[in-house]
Amino acid sequence: MKITDVRIRKLKDSGKRKATASITIDDCFVVHDLSIIENEKGTFVAMPAKKNQKTGEFVDTAHPLNNETRKQITKAVLDAYNK
Repeated sequence: MKITDVRIRKLKDSGKRKATASITIDDCFVVHDLSIIENEKGTFVAMPAKKNQKTGEFVDTAHPLNNETRKQITKAVLDAYNK
């Protein structure tokens, strides 16, 4: 898998959520609405999620199946965000 494009949209006055990102994988699949979050532990990438109507908890709608892929996505998104 290769991340071939990362697009960042910085947010103003949004609290801990600093930006959203979209990634393109292998020039053929796009994932929108990744969130870049800053908190006391640092900056991290949250996968796209929706709120469960029954429990009120957020559930990922797309996510990597292993740590290697998560690290690759996180690195690509944070590198683009920090440019």
